[in-house]
Amino acid sequence: MDTFMVLLEKIQTFIWGPPTLILLMGTGLYFTFKLKGIQLFKFPKALKSIFEKEEGAGDVSPFATLCTTLAADIGTGSIVGVATALRIGGPGAMFWMWMSALLGMTTKYAEALLAVKFRVKDENGEIAGGPMYYIQNGMGEKFRWLAKLFAFFGVVTALLGCGTFPQVNAITESVSTSFHIPVIVIGIVVTVLTAVVTLGGIKSISKVAQFVVPFMAIFFIGGSFVILAWNYKALPAAFAEIFSCAFSKESAIGGATGTAIISFMTAMRTGVARGVYTNEAGLGSSPIVAAAAKTDSCVKQGLISMTSVFFTTIVTCSMTGLVIISSGLLEQSTLSGSVLVTQAYNSGLPFNIGMYMVAVGIIFFSFTTILGWNYYGERCILYLTGSTKSIKLFKVVYIAAIAAAPFLTLEPIWLMADITNALMIIPNLIALLGLRKVVVEETKKYFDREERTKVNVSRTVTQ
Repeated sequence: MDTFMVLLEKIQTFIWGPPTLILLMGTGLYFTFKLKGIQLFKFPKALKSIFEKEEGAGDVSPFATLCTTLAADIGTGSIVGVATALRIGGPGAMFWMWMSALLGMTTKYAEALLAVKFRVKDENGEIAGGPMYYIQNGMGEKFRWLAKLFAFFGVVTALLGCGTFPQVNAITESVSTSFHIPVIVIGIVVTVLTAVVTLGGIKSISKVAQFVVPFMAIFFIGGSFVILAWNYKALPAAFAEIFSCAFSKESAIGGATGTAIISFMTAMRTGVARGVYTNEAGLGSSPIVAAAAKTDSCVKQGLISMTSVFFTTIVTCSMTGLVIISSGLLEQSTLSGSVLVTQAYNSGLPFNIGMYMVAVGIIFFSFTTILGWNYYGERCILYLTGSTKSIKLFKVVYIAAIAAAPFLTLEPIWLMADITNALMIIPNLIALLGLRKVVVEETKKYFDREERTKVNVSRTVTQ
């Protein structure tokens, strides 16, 4: 097992090395400049678009696609994952999560725009879209191999990475510790609930997401805000620590058992990797569900999808990270991610309320991620096989993986999730850069048309 762990760590370090980081951050930086800071200057419009009624071809409403995206994005990575990143990369990892999110908003915008523009219908009349379709239909048949490569990595990530093992393992550990329920009982309940919802397809998943996402966001973010408000005197020092550790050549964290030296590269790699894990910008998963939106505007859906990065990383992960850093417990480097976040929240709330708050947050966050990734995996397997019959087989395997997950060890799971994430990122970002002119042209046409409409309305009013 030790040899296997060492191998996974080496693969993770290599695959999240400078080339992947440059490709990921560079793509976001490119779109930020070419789209003139769309994530900042068009953000108010993006928020407004979420609640506007949209008509067009598609399976679910734009709001439902956003909720489904958030359901898949805001998982255990937003709680335990953030704690793990801070423990490995130090407080500076938080800064690089923010940077990956800021640049990732434009990446997410581009992904969703292309997903809607190049979507198709499957043999059952349901929408099918995402990187595999905009690679094939946008870049041409000669790149079909790249589309298949992405779809294959998507299935692997759904089964071995983001979708199953980390989420179920987090639910099991949290519920077992907080409520003293046997692991086998937890596993059975999660497996049955997953089967009931996922067998209903995207409409069933989106209905659950629309109900659960607002509730879980208010519950967890509200509780985190209370802790930060109560402990507001520690916040300036927490922010100072984040920024100083983000750029220092090396920083140290540690308690009585010793000191851990954190390098700049470790902080950056860990922060960016965990940022992608939580907001999935550049991963190529979210555009799979964005393609199902009832909309006639690929740009408008891009704007709506862009907000998911803000809600997941800038809001949710920041709350978790600030609670942990301001608690002072990060210096106790022997604490695991789950124990660290639980103790941090407990220290900010009386009567062990924090422990139960984290447990409930993990249950909802992780379960909705399981549902969202089931859909991502379905669409990827559909593309690979070309037959909707393969979806049923995928669901059986997916549910079996959920059933097995409670009995697996956590450490290799997180490493495998990071590795499979990177394997999806590479073909997707190649496609985004290959189709960059389409993204820029569609964006320019949309906002030019909007500007002309405003001018015409203004002239009509003055006349």
